[in-house]
Amino acid sequence: MIKEKEQDIRHQDAVCVNESTLTHRWYHNLKYLAAGIIFGIIFVKAEVISWFRIQEMFRLQSFHMYGIIGSAVLVGMISVWLIKKFNIRTIYSEPITLTPKKFNKGQIYGGLIFGFGWAITGACPGPLFAQIGTGALAVSVTLLSAIAGTWVYGYFRDQLPH
Repeated sequence: MIKEKEQDIRHQDAVCVNESTLTHRWYHNLKYLAAGIIFGIIFVKAEVISWFRIQEMFRLQSFHMYGIIGSAVLVGMISVWLIKKFNIRTIYSEPITLTPKKFNKGQIYGGLIFGFGWAITGACPGPLFAQIGTGALAVSVTLLSAIAGTWVYGYFRDQLPH
């Protein structure tokens, strides 16, 4: 009974929980490396990592980034709907479970802090590595700050209001 409650508590805070028990050889992870490289190339070509494009978005001067973000949200919504409607499984025939996430006002504060950081630095976590890969080494400061912020949050998480 106690284990079930602990699992429920862990699942409440997770959007997607990986409960797979499959183990693979190390080279099975190369597909993720390839997907990441392709994703980075697409980010560069679509100018998603462009500091200028990000500033245009926050100044409401261009639809470019809003169109990309909006289409990503739409694709995500359709994908989740299809997974639920047709009970789609992983390529290893494991069920995909989507755990509902409870809303709390901390998500508003976190979103605002994230948005301000995005506007100030011209980078969000997704494109950071692609920006560094294109030679924008100053973005390394943003990457180190994101890592430090994540660590600080993890350290103080239990002491923050729920």
